Amino acid sequence: MRTLYLLTLLALLLPLHLRGEEKETGAKGTPAPEKTPVSVNWGAKAGFTAALSLVQDFTIGDAAIDQVQNNYKVGYFASLFMRINFGRHFLQPEISYNVNQCDISFNKPAAEDAPPLQPAIPQTAYIETKIHSIDIPIIYGYNFIKEGPYALSVFGGPKIRYIWRHKSDIQFKNFDQEGLNEELRPFNLSFTLGVAVTISRIFFDFRYDIGLLNMAKAINQPATQDASEQSAVHFRQRDNVLSFSFGVFF
Repeated sequence: MRTLYLLTLLALLLPLHLRGEEKETGAKGTPAPEKTPVSVNWGAKAGFTAALSLVQDFTIGDAAIDQVQNNYKVGYFASLFMRINFGRHFLQPEISYNVNQCDISFNKPAAEDAPPLQPAIPQTAYIETKIHSIDIPIIYGYNFIKEGPYALSVFGGPKIRYIWRHKSDIQFKNFDQEGLNEELRPFNLSFTLGVAVTISRIFFDFRYDIGLLNMAKAINQPATQDASEQSAVHFRQRDNVLSFSFGVFF
């Protein structure tokens, strides 16, 4: 009787045991896939920028300005970010404060009343730009190398940019028009591409931001008595920014 009791109990427990093994090994006896561990890091970085102002459809009155010279100036920025790691992949939202500077210069078109046979000496005009902005990029990255404390990654993603118009300064120098003022759009969109090298908790970040939308809403000039005699200025403007930063993970 005791033997019969043990056999009945074994018959009841054996299917449960086999079912548990099937869940662990899978339907075909293969090991169950391991879950990718997820971890979160916080960090900060700061660095320098070089902005390239791309001006299109540039006209002064009826004259088109085709050749524009970019004169780089060094800007700076500081950022805080969160990195969500899953295997070799990561997602990184950031918030940063940026000050980008860039000047452009061009030869002014000849005056309409200039003598036709007398060669005109070209005069240069300048647009000096200093833009303060708050940027929020959300980038996706992949670590090609991730061995111990060393990592090499590439990344890319969209960046929303809020331009602080009251802090930004745009000056028009040596223009025939007086009192010119560029009205900037408050929001802009860029796309970020970059590469980063990580050593333990320290990393170096190189990236290039490609401006996607027109920043210039309008070029205004004061409604003075002689405003009707001044030629209207018009252009479309995008900013591409090259940056280098040094950062640390907390």
